[in-house]
Amino acid sequence: MADALTLPPPRPRLLSRDALVSLAVLVALAAWPLAASALGETWYVNLASRAAILALAGVGLNLALGYGGMVSLGHAAFFGLGGYVVGISADAALAGTPLLTWPIHIEATTHLPTLWAVSLGVAALAALAIGAISLRTSGVYFIMITLAFAQMLYYFALSWPAYGGEDGLPIYVRNAFPGLDTYDPLHFFALCFAALVLALALSALTIASRFGQALQCARASETRLATLGIEPFPIRLTAFVLSGAITGLAGALYAELNGFVSPTMLGWHTSGEIIVFVLLGGVARLIGPVAGAVAFVLLETLLGGLTEHWQLGLGLVLLGVVLFQRGGLIGLIAGPRHG
Repeated sequence: MADALTLPPPRPRLLSRDALVSLAVLVALAAWPLAASALGETWYVNLASRAAILALAGVGLNLALGYGGMVSLGHAAFFGLGGYVVGISADAALAGTPLLTWPIHIEATTHLPTLWAVSLGVAALAALAIGAISLRTSGVYFIMITLAFAQMLYYFALSWPAYGGEDGLPIYVRNAFPGLDTYDPLHFFALCFAALVLALALSALTIASRFGQALQCARASETRLATLGIEPFPIRLTAFVLSGAITGLAGALYAELNGFVSPTMLGWHTSGEIIVFVLLGGVARLIGPVAGAVAFVLLETLLGGLTEHWQLGLGLVLLGVVLFQRGGLIGLIAGPRHG
């Protein structure tokens, strides 16, 4: 009788379908430059780096938009600020002048980890200031205020002749990372990919935490969250700051990749493109911005080689996603999101 009642051993828990799809997307992105490098196609390695950087910006926005319900048209501000940190430091290093003389003396640096830390800090401070004001509104007012802040920075960069103004600022110095040759396209991709994976891990841990649950509750109903004794404003502001910091790091990498920074990185259309990555891949799907950014880059490359009106094809794809597949590309492959 005892043998008859003995329960079978529990089956090992397999990865969920979402996790398998996420892993497949990351493996495909990592394999892309490896294959291109083996074939001697350096341009495609740089294209993969661009996709990884744009995906990183999308991961940042997804934290605010997807999980926090904050539709921001101002994330280009953080993207551009990260780029200008790298550009201004490289310009000062080339000229042999200090980066800052007042109120404290700071020497210019070409040390990438330091520049990334500064980019994260500058973008986070900007997000704190912008979020503290913008989050006192909601809906279309929030969208327009974030847009207004980004446009103010855009026009400031246009009128800043010391760093190129509307012509932008070339970056003649390639910044260094210990143990890697940043001039090597494959090494630089490894840096971009590592930053993307770390941002995804941070985002996953954040969403799985009590803070993440409170953030998603605030998206669904601020009133319900308040009845639990949790003030929604600090929760949303913290997520907005974290989102801005990640996007600022993406901007720093983007400037490094292109060897150029310009006011267009601060423009509203840049914010729009980052939103497209999130929508195309899947809102509130962890790997969604990565799939969206890769799809965007491939559409831009393939359709752009056929016609200068490639945005029409992108628009049709995006229209189809919005109307018929709101879960985005990841929702199409992995199915509806659970929980």
